[in-house]
Amino acid sequence: MMDWTDRHCRVFHRALTRRARLYTEMVTSAAIAHGDRDRLLGFDDIEHPVAVQLGGADPRELAAAARIAAGYGYDEINLNVGCPSDRVQDGRFGACLMLRPQLVADCVAAMKAAVAVPVTVKCRIGVDDQEPRAALFDLAEKVVAAGADGLIVHARKAWLQGLSPRENRDIPPLDYPLVYELKRALPHVSVAINGGVVSLADARAHLAHVDGVMVGRAAYQNPELLLRVDGDLFGVAAPHEDARAALESLFAHIEGQLARGVRLSSFTRHMLGLFAGRRGARGFRRHLATEAVRPGADLSVLRAAVAHVDFETQRAAA
Repeated sequence: MMDWTDRHCRVFHRALTRRARLYTEMVTSAAIAHGDRDRLLGFDDIEHPVAVQLGGADPRELAAAARIAAGYGYDEINLNVGCPSDRVQDGRFGACLMLRPQLVADCVAAMKAAVAVPVTVKCRIGVDDQEPRAALFDLAEKVVAAGADGLIVHARKAWLQGLSPRENRDIPPLDYPLVYELKRALPHVSVAINGGVVSLADARAHLAHVDGVMVGRAAYQNPELLLRVDGDLFGVAAPHEDARAALESLFAHIEGQLARGVRLSSFTRHMLGLFAGRRGARGFRRHLATEAVRPGADLSVLRAAVAHVDFETQRAAA
């Protein structure tokens, strides 16, 4: 998610789940061609498995970007054909490409020829006045024929005219059965579903029909959701006993990053939803919001924020 799932967010989320695959923010192929690649693509080894999400519409440029990203060690290259933001509309990529399925297939073919890691496509079920089944199936069939290793489908349309990017996340109705139908039509292709998933119970219900579930805002706003992923969905132990232990496991990493000049707020801005529902969570958020942004803020700020939370009462109530 743009401006959200940066490398500091992903390190934090990896402390909560070892098995879930993490995705980067969308990075444009043009930025990779001309920008600071280490800043755009750099990540920590502990993030694996991690996928890079690319935006673009030029097959040659996307192939070059995929080759560079694969050289950084990403486990998957994902092409975004679903983002409806003004930025991607101006660049004629993202959800705009739902209108040009053959171009998307050409992009996939070029990327597949350039890298050995899996290449996947994230899309919508259509845009604007497209008939969803026809639009989705046409795109899916073309990109699979071009070699795509999987599809991630946000199960609602994107309205490029008339709705803001924020409204596009909620207003167009969800059509989960259409994505299930796509999976039945493509039994040998990995199909994951996205959109409106707010709990692991939702995820388990979808997994009866598709191969994977992508969770975005719910996981970001309530990070402790991720702490149950490994046990509930993969049948293995969680990496830490609880959210406090997961957070404390990051202290050494955060100290190392602070020594390199990273601001404390670069981490803590992703942690504000932690401990939701516990007594003292508001104090935790308030302390980070006011103190972590100060110049020179160090790990003592994060420790003091955690001290606001009443863990004993939460356990007793549980």
